[in-house]
Amino acid sequence: MPPGLPISTEKSSNAILEVILRLKVKDAMFHKVVKADTSSTLREIQLLMKEKQISGVPIVDNNRIVGMVSVNDIMTALDGGYIAEKAVNYMSPSLVLLEEDMPLAFAINNFNKFSYGRYPVINRDRILVGMITSRDILVAILHELEKEIQELESKVQLEPVFIPQQIYKEFKLKKFDLENAGRSSFEIKKILKDRNISQDIIRRTSIAAYELEINVMIHSEGGRMIFIMDEHKITIIAEDIGPGIADVSLALEVGYSTANDWIRSLGFGAGMGIPNTRNVSDEFDINSKLGSGTTVTAAIYHAR
Repeated sequence: MPPGLPISTEKSSNAILEVILRLKVKDAMFHKVVKADTSSTLREIQLLMKEKQISGVPIVDNNRIVGMVSVNDIMTALDGGYIAEKAVNYMSPSLVLLEEDMPLAFAINNFNKFSYGRYPVINRDRILVGMITSRDILVAILHELEKEIQELESKVQLEPVFIPQQIYKEFKLKKFDLENAGRSSFEIKKILKDRNISQDIIRRTSIAAYELEINVMIHSEGGRMIFIMDEHKITIIAEDIGPGIADVSLALEVGYSTANDWIRSLGFGAGMGIPNTRNVSDEFDINSKLGSGTTVTAAIYHAR
């Protein structure tokens, strides 16, 4: 895990995970972005970095980000003797971008996956609206935890918690509805937490629900996720309406993905969803037919 970000969506405590799933990228990012336009030189950007004490500057064209210049780019330009040339000719055009309405979990996963120090944040119109660093994420989580602790201190549990014979809940999932990504898995986690299910079971169930929820949103035309809980077992069923999986065995391999370039640029489609779900499940099944959709079933025992 990179220095300065001692959290993840897989190994953090349930309290931290709950906060992570609740927050959006826009809740942590800073809005006053230091940026340069396509006419700026590398020398101008070097001076800007020094003045603002930052290590990266986005290059924009009509407020749309087209590239990024890092401190490494500046050092290379100094060594190469072209520091006076336009930055647009030497910027990094291949960017990993975050959308402001994405769950904060996606930003955390990107920081843990890549070595970047900051990420540009765009809105639905692809306009640059902010930047986010690992420090911004930690500060946002700490503020949210502080509020939660204050709320808990003001509450007194008056009635014992019990598990009913069966709980059934269904969630509708829409294609590319990234603004609501993670909402269904967060609600499932809250149900389990309210019933005093063990932390390990909550963690495993949350991972399965989250991965299946995202898979339906980015790989299909939409569908639903069903949560069933009885006295012994938790079952998560994800059903979509197409297009289906051509080779199920490939879908089970770590790193295999059919996500397009746009989805990948947003930090999705790493090919870990189905493998992660299978790894945390006690029972796992996947059925798919081209043109007819895919059904994935994951079961986790909470009582033996």
